Amino acid sequence: MTDSQPRVAILTISDRSYRGERPDTSGPQLEQRMRSLGWQVTATALVPDDMEMIRQKLQQWCDEDVADLILTTGGTGVSPRDVTPEATQSILERPLPGIAEAMRTASLQITPHAMLSRAMAGIRKRTLIINLPGSPKGALENLETVLPALPHAIALIRENPEAEKGHHIPA
Repeated sequence: MTDSQPRVAILTISDRSYRGERPDTSGPQLEQRMRSLGWQVTATALVPDDMEMIRQKLQQWCDEDVADLILTTGGTGVSPRDVTPEATQSILERPLPGIAEAMRTASLQITPHAMLSRAMAGIRKRTLIINLPGSPKGALENLETVLPALPHAIALIRENPEAEKGHHIPA
């Protein structure tokens, strides 16, 4: 990873979009936002709300070092088909609960439905994974909440020596 171009992969999870019943708008909006920040989008995919397919794609991208960050969008709610958090948890090596807590806290200022989010975040190998809501508005709002911490988190995960400078407040 270079400081100027971190790598991101975006996985949309949606039964209806996968079946072609509605266009995927969240994935492309996340991609556009990340590109506008200078991030390199290295992979995108669309899968249904199927635990095994989600798990396999996340594991593949992490194990093949496709990205520094994977953003998922969709499948984080309370309906029976919402299995993104379980699929994510099944492949994580280290959870990072503060990210999901920050997203829920910020979202509660916008909607009481934020408390229904089961989104999670964590690390597998050298990749940070963050679950975002399926709606384009919710996905972008949650991304904006955690975005300031992502370059530092990725630098630490990637063992970039420059990341250590971020631990100390200058005197």
